[in-house]
Amino acid sequence: MAKPVILAIDDEPGVLAAVRRDLLSKYSDIYRVVGAGSGQEALDVLTELLAQDADVALLLADQRMPVMTGVELLARSKDLFPEAKRALLTAYADTEAAIGAINDVKLDFYIMKPWDPPEERLYPVLDDLLDDWWASHRPRFTGIKVVGHRWSRPAHDLKIFLGSNQIPYRSLDPEDEDGRALMARSDVKLDGLPLVVLEDGTAMTRPSLSDLASKLGLQTHASSTIYDLAIVGGGPSGLAAAVYGASEGLATVLIEQNAPGGQAGTSSKIENYLGFPQGVSGADLARRATTQATKFGVEILVPARVESVRRNDPYKVLTLEDGSNLTTKALLVTSGVSYRTLNKPGLEDLSGAGVYYGTSRFEAVNHTGEKMFVVGGGNSAGQAAMFLTGFTDSVTILIRGSDLSSSMSQYLIDVIEAEPGITVLPRTQVVGAKGSERLESLILEVDGSEVERPAGAVFIFIGQAPHTSWIADLVETDERGFITTGSDLGSLQGWTLERDPLPLETNVPGIFAAGDVRHGSTKRVATSTGEGATAISYVHRFLGEL
Repeated sequence: MAKPVILAIDDEPGVLAAVRRDLLSKYSDIYRVVGAGSGQEALDVLTELLAQDADVALLLADQRMPVMTGVELLARSKDLFPEAKRALLTAYADTEAAIGAINDVKLDFYIMKPWDPPEERLYPVLDDLLDDWWASHRPRFTGIKVVGHRWSRPAHDLKIFLGSNQIPYRSLDPEDEDGRALMARSDVKLDGLPLVVLEDGTAMTRPSLSDLASKLGLQTHASSTIYDLAIVGGGPSGLAAAVYGASEGLATVLIEQNAPGGQAGTSSKIENYLGFPQGVSGADLARRATTQATKFGVEILVPARVESVRRNDPYKVLTLEDGSNLTTKALLVTSGVSYRTLNKPGLEDLSGAGVYYGTSRFEAVNHTGEKMFVVGGGNSAGQAAMFLTGFTDSVTILIRGSDLSSSMSQYLIDVIEAEPGITVLPRTQVVGAKGSERLESLILEVDGSEVERPAGAVFIFIGQAPHTSWIADLVETDERGFITTGSDLGSLQGWTLERDPLPLETNVPGIFAAGDVRHGSTKRVATSTGEGATAISYVHRFLGEL
């Protein structure tokens, strides 16, 4: 495959030469570095690259160029290579223009001159942008293929698993020519679907998630029998704890039953997370954190589920779903929450076929142009509604209250009110769903009266149920199942130390909880991340007592 292109643009030959030198020094093994001396020359180069079917990964343009400024060039380049990352080289005096370009031309970053030393002021920024480009880049597909009926629940679960774990795949319908051909080559009939064909040609019929994960090279079994720290749950708090624990020398294993990122990983866009002025998708945040954790040596087991925990003081013994055991000195519970299911007629039967809990690009694409509904009034529901407007002009938010002000951040309310494709229907709840093979309509109760509305898809974000059944018989929980810690503990039954429990410690010494699964936590990604990082200081204190 030809190398993707990095295009540098500056009208000063000396500066352009310096930029190209630094880019070649770092990126020439993977990228083709090209230079242009003006905005028009850059557009000519991009036009030629487009004709060659080349991939352009990054444009790095100087702002102060005659005839066509860097911002103007980057705006015009979007028509040629809309997916390319865009960065601006700018002087301090042009900062205001650069910030304005973030919204006007979807500028990804601006870099202040001078950028020396590039190891500190240039490469880290460009590394991040290029990683993002690779994550969303869609070259000619030669990888995993999934053949299954469009509304098949097993096929849907496989696709969600692959997508959540950042594994590219191509979805094929058994009625299409490509799907039929792949089934014929694999000698698979309709009753053997879904069919998964790996890049090396290996065919798997109706595979379990664990079997598929093993074939894909994901780690599903621990490499050791004892660890300093075991983390159960791979959401933001678990990933943060894994990064800090492993980076500080703890032998760390993270156990996740579905995909790193947890519920936050399904968020279409997190707009108030510090350091991301354009927002960041949950999947992107999960990808970054997973890469960081892996870099520090964290073992990430996925898919893997903990069935139970028993004390063997000062150790904890975890029994996994596959029957294996592992022992840990400290245990951090970050297993998070899931959206509560809506127990109304017809919804369960249509789950995965128009009825979804959370949302992802795969599901949205599957319902492009259809009438979509979002149930719930929290931030996740609001973010999902905004995300879905990229696929339909008809999104209806259903809430039981009279408005969104009691449950949603004001910035989201403002954005939703300004979006013509979104309607908020207050004092409304779903009481049923209809459809044969897929969702066709919703039965709504509006101000006490039932009405039927045509519907292509409904995305449900109501309430939160903690994942604590596997440990609830060992640690104290509140009446809703959330784990109590520190000063919130009602009793110290099972406590064996002379000191009091630490702030994030449960009633069992050495078992900690952080993030959404903990009683009293603030259900925000940044807060969960902070709790996960903070928990490591308490883990160190506990380990120092052994």
